[in-house]
Amino acid sequence: MGKTMAEKIFSQHSGEDARAGDLVIARLDFIMGQDGTAPLAINSFNEMGGEKVFDPSRVAFVIDHSAPSPNEGVSSLHKLMREFALKQGILLYDIGHGVCHQLIPEQGHVLPGDLVIGADSHTCTYGALNVFSTGVGSTDLAAGIISGKLWFKVPETIKFLCKGVLPPGVLSKDLILYLIGDIGADGATYLAAEYCGEAISAMDVEERFTIANMAIEMGAKAGLMEFDEKVNKWVAGRAKRPLRPVFADPDAKYVEIRQYDVSQLEPQIACPHTVDNVSPVGQVEGLPIQQAVIGTCTNGRINDLKIAARILAGKKISPGVRLIVAPSSRQVFLEAMNEGIIQILVEAGAAIVTPGCGPCVGTHNGVPSDGEVVLSTANRNFKGRMGNSRASIYLASPATVAASAVAGRIADPRPFFL
Repeated sequence: MGKTMAEKIFSQHSGEDARAGDLVIARLDFIMGQDGTAPLAINSFNEMGGEKVFDPSRVAFVIDHSAPSPNEGVSSLHKLMREFALKQGILLYDIGHGVCHQLIPEQGHVLPGDLVIGADSHTCTYGALNVFSTGVGSTDLAAGIISGKLWFKVPETIKFLCKGVLPPGVLSKDLILYLIGDIGADGATYLAAEYCGEAISAMDVEERFTIANMAIEMGAKAGLMEFDEKVNKWVAGRAKRPLRPVFADPDAKYVEIRQYDVSQLEPQIACPHTVDNVSPVGQVEGLPIQQAVIGTCTNGRINDLKIAARILAGKKISPGVRLIVAPSSRQVFLEAMNEGIIQILVEAGAAIVTPGCGPCVGTHNGVPSDGEVVLSTANRNFKGRMGNSRASIYLASPATVAASAVAGRIADPRPFFL
């Protein structure tokens, strides 16, 4: 019997013939913590008697969730991270560098075939590069930092075979929202998801990141994609060690194979207060919005900003709407500035915030007021997610968010792509 991508990665990293359901101790290629979780991991590191990080070049802390710090309590946590990083010699990406899930692949820290953990649920983002990457708790993170290894139960795999090509104005965000709406928020719990097919192959790597990022929103442990020439080209200038891509065998065993034809897919909206409460844009079109957000680890990359600029060029956001844009990294911010994208967005009325998580986490930038409707490119719309449990968060693609910011209400972006 052949193996899935997940089974192959765990076999390579454990030295065993790993199969779904097996418990293995596996070697880690990279470890990441952010400012919401790293301080707890540092405390656990000390409680475990940790003295040295197993390999400082394979551990990074990122200050992105509350950056710059909004209060003295957070500032003390940031100080703890900085002092630990300095003492241990690990990588530290301080305020302004960007979102962890953009920085880690952008800086070449994760490569095809890797096994990666991060104390953040959206660590699954790196699966777009043929990586098994998954979120863990702060205690597990500390154990990994000390030993360079961690125990895993090898997950079964569900395959999403996406046929056809997305229509103009329908983006990868629309596809993953549709898949989550179809399978449900717990439909892939503790499974590895493999996303493949013509629709995935047609996407560039940035579009694939969006899909892998939201694998956790269907409960998946990881979301993996095939290694191809697009991935090879994307990592070529970043890689500092050899690539070890894995490929699923033709006779690999899947718990389920779900097939979709995406050629007629419409723009999708996730309605409050769950990510799987998804409907076509037409069912909520016309709903007034007060705030629009473009950014986060899901859709703050350069192509996302380009799409928004295409729609906003020469236009103004609707009176009464606040548009907040958070580039996913400093590199993305600079590229957007050099290409004139930032000027287009600012002239349209957008407020540009520090590269990082921005309004998504709800600790500082862009906390909405009671009763307000927010349309965001983020990955979660739980009650209180953006800092106010009495606001309503809708999720959509950068195209839908930009078109809606102009209209002042939820709008279909496809007329901008005719």
